[in-house]
Amino acid sequence: MRETVAAPPRTGAPVPVARYAWLAIGASIATLLLKTAAWRLTGSVGLLSDAVESIVNLVAGVMALAMLTLAARPPDEQHAYGHTKAEYLASATEGGLILVAAAGIAWAALKRLSQPTALEQVGFGLAVSVAASLVNLAVGWILLQAGRRHSSIALEADARHLFTDVWTSAGVLVGVGAVWATGWRRLDPIVALFVAANIVWTGVSLLRRSTSGLLDATLAPAEQAAVQRVLDRYGDTGIRFHAVLTRQAGARRFVSMHVLVPGTWTVARGHALLEDIERDVRNSVPHCTVFTHLEPIEDEVAYKDQQLDRDGRPDA
Repeated sequence: MRETVAAPPRTGAPVPVARYAWLAIGASIATLLLKTAAWRLTGSVGLLSDAVESIVNLVAGVMALAMLTLAARPPDEQHAYGHTKAEYLASATEGGLILVAAAGIAWAALKRLSQPTALEQVGFGLAVSVAASLVNLAVGWILLQAGRRHSSIALEADARHLFTDVWTSAGVLVGVGAVWATGWRRLDPIVALFVAANIVWTGVSLLRRSTSGLLDATLAPAEQAAVQRVLDRYGDTGIRFHAVLTRQAGARRFVSMHVLVPGTWTVARGHALLEDIERDVRNSVPHCTVFTHLEPIEDEVAYKDQQLDRDGRPDA
């Protein structure tokens, strides 16, 4: 046999993280109730915009729960590479909902800008809003750590949205406090417009990242460097590599490559080398599946797929 292809190795599946989505849903319900109470107490359109964003948080949390549950399913006959890309659907949906919420906030703010009204019970309303922000801050930190630990874009999107909510609330609190102190009523809807602009930025960022994932983006630079360090160690022994390709799908990573060895090697020796390479790459990049293709280093045909000659120069 002139060449052989190694079968995809077994790899540890990403840890199910759907339980964290329940935490996000609970936090969204709590903050929605608190912020709605703050708005009802004060009549502030800024606090109303804050409450609207909590509705988005709640819907996004439910969507994240559904997609994380789907992403945790093992590969099957119809989805041989797993279901982890479902996480990108969750983050894309959240990005779209954020933009819808921003439009609603801007509409309410513009109406209030033309017809400003006095605020009531500002002190108590601000205290309630602060409590809601502290809930978001704590839950967002937990979700961010879990998202990074388990490579979950859906959890990380939820976390960053909650952090954005915290900054949004801080801006609203400053605006409402300034209205209370100065009596300038139009300051409240002006702050709400800034809140809407900030939310738009978050939504667009999430949509951009989700689109990149759905289009099979390569691994992050740090992970690509980890793969290259493994290949460099074997390259020092005379083994050569080309057609090294990487992609990511949610928490899962995929690496494929052609491995060129002396044609006099036996199939058993080549297979043992591929097993070693695949193991080392998997140890360097978590949740990684590695595909390797063995080729004889002397055969010119082995270089045609890269349009290179044996010395690595462009093949005429």
